Amino acid sequence: MPENAFSHVTTWVFDLDNTLYPPEARLFDQIEVRMTAWVMKALGVSQAEADRMRRDYWHDHGTTLSGLMRLHDVDPGPYLADVHEIDMSHLQRDPDLAAHIRDLPGRKIVFTNGSGPYAERVLEARGLSGLFAAIYGIEHAGFHPKPDRAAYDTVFGTDGLDPTRAAMFEDDPRNLIEPFAMGLRCVHVAPDPVEAPHVHHSTADLSGFLKALL
Repeated sequence: MPENAFSHVTTWVFDLDNTLYPPEARLFDQIEVRMTAWVMKALGVSQAEADRMRRDYWHDHGTTLSGLMRLHDVDPGPYLADVHEIDMSHLQRDPDLAAHIRDLPGRKIVFTNGSGPYAERVLEARGLSGLFAAIYGIEHAGFHPKPDRAAYDTVFGTDGLDPTRAAMFEDDPRNLIEPFAMGLRCVHVAPDPVEAPHVHHSTADLSGFLKALL
């Protein structure tokens, strides 16, 4: 990694799920169960059909919620509150990661397809509360999900960040396509690296990557 690759960065954008906590925590296992149950109850479909809708809507629309809103006119508020009501007691605090985020020069923000209150609970469980200038959930993006360009335009516009002076850390490589086009430095955070034109750097160890920057 070139020493000056991040020297221009004044705003650091972090995804939440499987980025600011390790995939082994498997929070989405709990969320997916609640998604399926919610869809079954709200739409009166079988478990198999609800599972299919959950997967297909995520693939086709960016999030299950986006598909439900577009195709079934679902009210996002009750859905977000229900599916994110999960147990986080097994999440471990990460003082090293907290220190490295704290030491980054400039502003730090969180931008997630989950809800803002859910993000706050995750950050608290991980010992990362108070490190971020702003936390943006999907409600702050007008319920446009990453990877839709409208989501980035809305959140980045609200935040006032300069995309050409920002970096983004994200576990889903498709969510880096638009940030790359906007001029952000893009880092894919996942156990398996991805080589793609819109990924500048890949790492399986966010804490170690940030430490190297510092």
